[in-house]
Amino acid sequence: MNGRPEQFSARPNELLVERLRDGLGLTGTKVGCDTGQCGTCVVRLDGRSVKSCLVLTASAGGSEVATIEGETTRGGELTGLQEALRQEHGTQCGFCTPGMVMALGELVDSTAGGAAPTEAEIREWLTGNLCRCTGYHSVVRGVQRACAVARAEAPVGTAESAAVAASGAAAQEVRGT
Repeated sequence: MNGRPEQFSARPNELLVERLRDGLGLTGTKVGCDTGQCGTCVVRLDGRSVKSCLVLTASAGGSEVATIEGETTRGGELTGLQEALRQEHGTQCGFCTPGMVMALGELVDSTAGGAAPTEAEIREWLTGNLCRCTGYHSVVRGVQRACAVARAEAPVGTAESAAVAASGAAAQEVRGT
């Protein structure tokens, strides 16, 4: 759990979100709909974003589980995505934010060494996360910013990778961010 070993017994019907919140006190993972529709309960299970209200605790045994509480850097600083969302005003009430950070973090991580996702791709990635406050525009801008930074910081192995990073930085400047 967030890089630390945890050992416990789980009821056969216990949901991962219940274990996280009630059993381990990791309340950053929210309970919204209990049906997998809203995305407030998203965590990463072995690096993939999943809705913890749809995962049995027992089925996560032996897996690496990462929650929003494990997302900050060791110095307590925000991750690149969290900082980009803050800069772009991609959070309002904050209820959906942990789930979005966990889901979108996978997208940012997967694009660090390659091409930036398009706005349509980012919006597609967001389809499983409901937000009533932001209207998603600022969230999309935050993801674009985080992806540009991640690409710029990725090890450059080819001229093509360097060109991708440079074009992302140039696009960032054009938008005035």
